[in-house]
Amino acid sequence: MSILEVKNLSHGFGDRAIFEDVSFRLLKGEHIGLVGANGEGKSTFMSIVTGQMLPDEGKVEWSKYVTAGYLDQHSVLEEGQTVRDVLRTAFDELFKTESRINEIYLEMAEAEDYESLMEEVGELQDRLDSRDFYSLDAKIDEVARALGVMDFGMETDVTALSGGQRTKVLLAKLLLEKPDILLLDEPTNYLDAEHIDWLKRYLQNYENAFVLISHDIPFLNDVINIVYHVENQHLTRYSGDYYQFQEVHQMKKAQLEAAYERQQKEIADLKDFVNRNKARVATRNMAMSRQKKLDKMDLIELQAEKPKPSFDFKMARTPGRFIFQAQDLQIGYQKPLTKPLNLTFERNQKIAIIGANGIGKTTLLKSLLGLLPALAGQIERGDYLEVGYFEQEVAGDKRQTPLQAVWDAFPAMNQAEVRAALARCGLTAKHIESQIQVLSGGEQAKVRLCLLMNRENNVLVLDEPTNHLDVDAKEELKRALQAYKGSILMVCHEPDFYEGWVSQVWDFNQLS
Repeated sequence: MSILEVKNLSHGFGDRAIFEDVSFRLLKGEHIGLVGANGEGKSTFMSIVTGQMLPDEGKVEWSKYVTAGYLDQHSVLEEGQTVRDVLRTAFDELFKTESRINEIYLEMAEAEDYESLMEEVGELQDRLDSRDFYSLDAKIDEVARALGVMDFGMETDVTALSGGQRTKVLLAKLLLEKPDILLLDEPTNYLDAEHIDWLKRYLQNYENAFVLISHDIPFLNDVINIVYHVENQHLTRYSGDYYQFQEVHQMKKAQLEAAYERQQKEIADLKDFVNRNKARVATRNMAMSRQKKLDKMDLIELQAEKPKPSFDFKMARTPGRFIFQAQDLQIGYQKPLTKPLNLTFERNQKIAIIGANGIGKTTLLKSLLGLLPALAGQIERGDYLEVGYFEQEVAGDKRQTPLQAVWDAFPAMNQAEVRAALARCGLTAKHIESQIQVLSGGEQAKVRLCLLMNRENNVLVLDEPTNHLDVDAKEELKRALQAYKGSILMVCHEPDFYEGWVSQVWDFNQLS
């Protein structure tokens, strides 16, 4: 029996269709991977099934009494709440049960129907015992430690957390709730390798159902047993893991292409026969018969290939030997996040910075670039630096279209050149003319990569550039960075992306 069923779903933004007559079902215990290229509608689908967005057409039907948990990175966390306070809200229902038990005990002093009240207390107490209510804090500490939440303090005010720390808290709260269905949209984006391994083991053993969006293919493959592929406004169900899906999908694609080629040859032969014989009396009937066959033929259509990105970073003049030299550097805001750091970054080095989220990797990049003042120590920057900086998130005007954003940055380019630059990053005409705010996270990242590509730089400073990028874009970015002749300083949590081509790895856990 389905615990979630979507029927005849259609949805779009303006004249851009996202889904057309889509159906979906989730059965008890299924571990589903929702996969597809950037912009195909995976996050939109999550928003629709959670009720955050209404579809243009179709129905979303949940089974009765099913609890669903959604990792919503935009949840509001209130000032004055500690990390522990937020995690304890995962058990609000149990705390209400405890309060009801206390109310009943007070009622018993004056109640005549003593036995029914005792019966209710027994049922409520069984509910608390079955959920290990009296060891909740130990359970909270276990999950908080596993996801690295302990590292930034359980009594910390949640409004003082970084974006990555905040996401970890929300993920920990969601896992503690243990709903019937988990809905996870790129949960590994802000986790380091150790915490990703723990989450992988957790999901492998998760007895309930979940739907997972992730572009971390090894992680995705290890935890799912069903794939729903989002492509060309449709959803297709496959049994098995991601690699099995890829194999079957490629085979179906090859079969369709072969059938298309055979049909095209048959059409060409029939048309040729009709053209040669329709005017001759002796063969006119045969020509008409073949024309009828042509008219009744169900044509096989091949979907247009999605544009694949092609990244290429322009080189500026050669800089001096040293890019950055930091002596006794301490970074942070009101108080230092690190011990004094002594770092040297030289010309032509390609360095990956790794480490737990929220310990200061982004702060280090901004301090080295001069965007944040150092709390102590000094930074010497080299000569002739032309730095291109890719930030995790950019606040700018998201009501602009990509066309406007790139044209504003490069007014000397004409419209055709701007469109060509965006197309090289894998964006279609519809993407280029849509407001940035309606694009997916991956599409927005491609716009920012386009802005970076069209400037001459001799140093690239990249903060989690793979977040939200689909498989094709990630592979192409990796190739382009390998080919880049300049220097690279990059924060990244994906070993598969940086291993084999960076010259050094700085482990921030050891630096700090």
